[in-house]
Amino acid sequence: MASFQVSKEEKFKGDQEEYTCDGSIDLHGRPAIRDTTGKWIAGIIILLNQGLATLAFFGVGVNLVLFHTRVLQQNNADAANSVSKWTGTVYIFSLVGAFLSDSYWGRYKTCTIFQVIFVIGLAALSLASHLFLIRPKGCGNETTACAQHSSWEIGLFYVSIYLVALGNGGYQPNIATFGADQFDEENAKESHSKVAFFSYFYLALNLGSLFSNTILGYFENEGMWALGFWASTASALAALILFLAGTTRYRHFKPSGNPISRCSQVIVAAVRKWRLETPQSDDELFEVEGKGSFKTGARKMLHTHGFKFLDRAAFITSRDFNDEKQRDYNQWRLCPITQVEEVKCILRLLPIWLCTIIYSVVFTQMASIFVEQGAAMKTTILNFTIPPASMSSFDILSVAVIIFFYRRVLDPFVSRIKKRGSKGTEAKDSKGLTELQRMGIGLVIAVMAMLLAGIVENYRRKYANKDCTNCEGSSSLSIFWQVPQYALIGASEVFMYVGQLEFFNDQAPDGLKTFGSALCMTSISLGNYVSSLIVSIVTKISSRDDMPGWIPVNLNNGHLDRFYFLLAGLTIVDLAVYITCAKWYKSVKIQGKHAEDNEKEEYGV
Repeated sequence: MASFQVSKEEKFKGDQEEYTCDGSIDLHGRPAIRDTTGKWIAGIIILLNQGLATLAFFGVGVNLVLFHTRVLQQNNADAANSVSKWTGTVYIFSLVGAFLSDSYWGRYKTCTIFQVIFVIGLAALSLASHLFLIRPKGCGNETTACAQHSSWEIGLFYVSIYLVALGNGGYQPNIATFGADQFDEENAKESHSKVAFFSYFYLALNLGSLFSNTILGYFENEGMWALGFWASTASALAALILFLAGTTRYRHFKPSGNPISRCSQVIVAAVRKWRLETPQSDDELFEVEGKGSFKTGARKMLHTHGFKFLDRAAFITSRDFNDEKQRDYNQWRLCPITQVEEVKCILRLLPIWLCTIIYSVVFTQMASIFVEQGAAMKTTILNFTIPPASMSSFDILSVAVIIFFYRRVLDPFVSRIKKRGSKGTEAKDSKGLTELQRMGIGLVIAVMAMLLAGIVENYRRKYANKDCTNCEGSSSLSIFWQVPQYALIGASEVFMYVGQLEFFNDQAPDGLKTFGSALCMTSISLGNYVSSLIVSIVTKISSRDDMPGWIPVNLNNGHLDRFYFLLAGLTIVDLAVYITCAKWYKSVKIQGKHAEDNEKEEYGV
């Protein structure tokens, strides 16, 4: 009889291990089988898809500021603002994609639809450039100006690039979260792979843009814009086909309904009970019965202190139920504690998210002001012209090196230091630097990058011909002096953006995981808008009748170095605020997550 019981337990254990434990399902809505779905097979497909899609996106974005100045004939400040607004819109659309994904469509369907829009936008841009915008043929390089364009031709261009913005914006946060979905965080081995996935995802993103920043950047710099755009279209189409090829392997999560209504219910219910005293015990708070939460496929969240006013929404009164047996409750008067904690989680994340916007202001300079600065330097070496936009390849190489250094050297080293500091016992958190610590380090490196960029600009002006009519290449200072500032931006990205992806995905509640990834994208979006605003303010204040301002058409007559130093100062202020917010932050608690995760109360910087 005893042997029968053992074999029965082993069989039950084997059945448990057959399926994932995080609630993921397969293509047909059945519980996902661990060995035949997800993991690195699906993860690698998604990484390759991300690399090809990024190649396509940056094939347009990397030289867009030069397209505006050379083809559309805008001045430097207007071109920088146009690109900042476009890039910002890309990431604003990430909120649209996240909402549709988390609420109704699911991540797989959302990724597919927005990738189709992305391909259509790129094809329209390629056709518009080939047929209407690049006239005469070969214009848009350093020497040949393009003809004037009609309003409908310019309108067609903007419709095309904003279709690209919609497609890429809606796709980006979903593909990052969808890739993380392929790893079961309730399994120790897959949980470790999930953390590694975010680093490789960001590496794939950067390697995908390397080809755009070098080969495509060179062709477009020489006036072969249509060829570059067609190459981007082909890459996006290949990415879509590859993504669809992995359909049967993917793991999925069911959408959880409209999060706006869920948050509204908590606020309304708490306001209705504002006269009641705050519940003193967790036993007084309402939660649905059973293992799962009120959301389909989501895990329950444990009660946390803070924002106690919202706890009133989960306090049970006699008027909260619609029937005498207390089974059907009024959702606008009573909310499960998991629903209340979901709102608390969002409120805790917002201050951290706001502190990342200024960093994105620094980051966006790489696609605009850095390019204009490089164009005003010596760009030839051995009769070979270096496209200014291709200098961002040093940023990409820096990202690759720093990711390898962090994962293989720094993270294990810090982890060992933490264990030694635990006085002979194992540290509860065996990780190295926490996500919030890494994001703080990213801000510090960003300050260094801006200070260095300002110093380089100061020396560039000293070696420049201030009387030139076309300031491109007017300085005798080599463009390679920009390498350190690009490398520092790359290093800061690894700490800031990879840390952000991990942090928001880990801390966002089930049912809002895509929203967590969208917060990263929206940070970049608002950074671009704030950058555009700062450029406009600086241009207006610094421009006078006898002074062309800090960022004029001819940079040799301006003070771009002061603009860089201004950004460094703003980032220092932002760092101080960020440290305060990071110390205040309390980690979310999920029922069923690893015990050590639930024991973490804060991620101090």
